[in-house]
Amino acid sequence: MLLSLAQWLQTYFPELGFLRVFNYITFRAVMAALTALLIGLAFGPWVIRRLTELKIGQPIREYGVQQHLAKSGTPTMGGVLVLIGIGISTLLWFDWSNRFVWVVMLVTMGFGLIGWVDDYRKVVNKDPEGMRSREKFLWQSIIGLIAAIYLAFSVSETSFLGVVQLFFRWVTSGFSTELPPKADLMLPFFKSISYPLGVFGFIGLSYLVIVGTSNAVNFTDGLDGLAIMPVVMVGSALGVFAYVTGSSVYSRYLLFPYIPGAGELLIFCAALAGAGLAFLWFNAHPAQVFMGDVGALALGGGLGTLAVITRQEIVLGIMGGVFVAEVLSVMLQVTWFKYTKKKYGEGRRIFKMAPLHHHFEKSGWKETQVVIRFWIITMLLCLVGLASLKLR
Repeated sequence: MLLSLAQWLQTYFPELGFLRVFNYITFRAVMAALTALLIGLAFGPWVIRRLTELKIGQPIREYGVQQHLAKSGTPTMGGVLVLIGIGISTLLWFDWSNRFVWVVMLVTMGFGLIGWVDDYRKVVNKDPEGMRSREKFLWQSIIGLIAAIYLAFSVSETSFLGVVQLFFRWVTSGFSTELPPKADLMLPFFKSISYPLGVFGFIGLSYLVIVGTSNAVNFTDGLDGLAIMPVVMVGSALGVFAYVTGSSVYSRYLLFPYIPGAGELLIFCAALAGAGLAFLWFNAHPAQVFMGDVGALALGGGLGTLAVITRQEIVLGIMGGVFVAEVLSVMLQVTWFKYTKKKYGEGRRIFKMAPLHHHFEKSGWKETQVVIRFWIITMLLCLVGLASLKLR
């Protein structure tokens, strides 16, 4: 919005040449991060007071880690604060004509709405399970598939009408339309190795990345500050990839596919970082507020969509290794428990408790030790992912 205003002012008031700085993505990214940070810090206390007044407290499962029972009643749904910061800051600083930012914003807010309903049921109905898994997965799948289908054809077309026309052309052609090479699955650390996915392959992979990342971040959100800092680090790193793929100069130099418009995603990533750091101010141990599913599902969905657009699905898996480990620990625990119960008549466990962070707590690590060590691991993995920019 501010970009359009600055351009309009320059048209009628040429003497305001200093407003040209708004044309630089890097300047607007810095301002977006600062804006989101200040919004979060300013409105954080008010949001926490309102959640407390409304008695929106986090229910704690009785079979969980015993030390967490003291957290019962801590305000949850604090992810709303993050989404407010991201939403306002991004709308202020990005180019409204950019299709990719709108897609990421809509996916993020859509998943946030699913999380809001889930949290609402937990705190109003006093049901620790919230929205049932099948219902939650259904709505995640609907949003994920719509986004995946749109992104499959937006690689070639820059307008919404063009994307719709290309989609119907693909349907009427008997699903034979091919996607350009820039839509291929890229392998990090290799210069020219990529795998054509085809339309169905692209849609399927994109769906899995978006929905899978959303749930992975949600599983990670179990300790004070554990999820938000890795989200900030991974989101910031993806912002670098977005800037590179959106630049014809840098993408050609670093042998990345040039995706016009992808650079504007840096604004969203910067707003995410600023809003996330502001939330961490209140979510650091001992937490004054919890993120809740409204924040975890939304931020995970946003990260997945960013990775799809920048063609860095595998790099997301590397940088978000903590998220991957958390969701795999749950899958392995559940699968092994069911298998052993069927075979031996008694369910057995691989981990002391899943997700993985609870296993380490049960093993004697303090909560702050788990959180900070997972942060350090994420930082190292992000550096590995960023190294793939040049090591090719």
